[in-house]
Amino acid sequence: MTHPDSSAAPGTPVHADYRKFDGTPHWQADGLLLGVDEHGVWVGFPTGTHFERPGAAFDMECDSVSLFPDAGFTPAFNDVSDPERVQVYVDTTTPPSWSRTEHGWRVTMIDLDLDVVRRRNGFIYVDDEDEFLDHQKEFGYPPDLVEGAESTTRAVFTALRDARAPFDDSGWRWLAALRDLA
Repeated sequence: MTHPDSSAAPGTPVHADYRKFDGTPHWQADGLLLGVDEHGVWVGFPTGTHFERPGAAFDMECDSVSLFPDAGFTPAFNDVSDPERVQVYVDTTTPPSWSRTEHGWRVTMIDLDLDVVRRRNGFIYVDDEDEFLDHQKEFGYPPDLVEGAESTTRAVFTALRDARAPFDDSGWRWLAALRDLA
C-alpha cells in the first residue's frame, strides 16, 4: 500500500474522503499530515477546519487529529475540556487507501456506520447500530463485511476502554505536534 512514510513532510495537505458502501460521498475534510508512527498515518485538523457531507456541514470547534491505520477503523482525538464533549470518535471503516494528488495526499475509506465514542468524562458507547442494520439491507453488505465490522467495533471498544495503543497517550502526543505545526 502506498501511503506517506516517515520521510513525508509535516504540513503536507491531506484530503480525507469518507464514502458510503455504494461509493457516494460521506464526510470530506482537508487536513495536514503530521507524521507516521507504528500505528499508522496521523493527520491534523486545526480548529475551524470545515467538514461536510451531503446534507450536513460543520467547522471544528477544537483541534483534532485522526489516525489512519492499515486496519478497519479511523479514530479522531479531539482536544476538548467539557466533560460531555466527544474526546475520541472512532469510525469503523474499510482499511484506508492512499493516493497522491497534485498538492499532497488523499485518503479514502468506506464508512461502515458503527462508531465507538468516548466522552471527556470517560463514558464509552457504540453509536449508529440502527444505521448499520438499515444499511445492511439498503446496500446489501456481504456477511463477511458485517462480521468484520462487528468484530472490529468490539475490539476497538475494548482497546479504548482499556487505554491500549493507539488509545493510550498516542493521540494526545500528535495533538501537541499539530499545535507545534500551526
